[in-house]
Amino acid sequence: MMTDTQPATPTLCRLQLGSELRQIRIRRGLTSTQVVKKLLWSPSKLTRLETGDNATVEPSDIMALCQVYGVDEATAEQLKEYAAVTKTKREWWQSTQFRPIIGPGPRAFLGLESSAAALHAYNSEYVPGLLQTAEYVRVLHRHAHDGRADEDIDLMVDLRLRRQKVLRRDPPLKFAVVINEAVLLRQVGGPSVMKAQLAQMIEVASEPNVKLQVVPFRAGVHRSMNGAFSTIRFPDALALKPIVHLEHLADHWVLRRSVDVELYEDAFNELQALSPGPQESLRIIETAMKEL
Repeated sequence: MMTDTQPATPTLCRLQLGSELRQIRIRRGLTSTQVVKKLLWSPSKLTRLETGDNATVEPSDIMALCQVYGVDEATAEQLKEYAAVTKTKREWWQSTQFRPIIGPGPRAFLGLESSAAALHAYNSEYVPGLLQTAEYVRVLHRHAHDGRADEDIDLMVDLRLRRQKVLRRDPPLKFAVVINEAVLLRQVGGPSVMKAQLAQMIEVASEPNVKLQVVPFRAGVHRSMNGAFSTIRFPDALALKPIVHLEHLADHWVLRRSVDVELYEDAFNELQALSPGPQESLRIIETAMKEL
């Protein structure tokens, strides 16, 4: 169950609901195939419920599952309350304001990021979103969304900056990030934009919940050279397994298999071991600023 320090947001309720439904099914000794046959559901419907992938959850679906599982009345009411929150509340990024500029993939990732207790990220080409300045974001979006109206670009910048509040919430997101040295040298928006961006990275990295490292060119070959990734861990109270998030030009993907998560977590640990510590990494950033 969620604690008082975990607000009943739609995303948290979906994740908590999915976790509890899966645990109840397993305790009852039922397979997902047996359940969907009883309810005449598609297999994907139950999978989406158990992984929290649905945008909203119908209370009637939860009532049907509770009958199949034979849960007690108190548990059934709690589960239906979780479903009701997903129907009656909206996350800030689901407002009509942001609807024109955010698709299903980014919207799903925002839910995961906002619910996470810890996020580990490797970025090889650009500064991570949680560390970006407004001007750096603006340059990235103008190149990625050439031809979009200025109003849309402004919304994209606002969305990115509002995401950064997860680093200052209570309790704050624990954010560990490794960036490729190339990120510091790639001119995004010119020297003035880059100097301000590097200065912000140094400032944010001073926060106790943020750990920033730079993997230098001299580190040579490593397992993560094929692209950026993030691993996400959720609050212990949710009893959810960690996941991997991948983002490419067209869409976002989530990996949930334990073997995949372990592969990426090992790769991130390797990156941290290859990189100088946080203090020396900050000196690398300061040197890059001076060279600008």
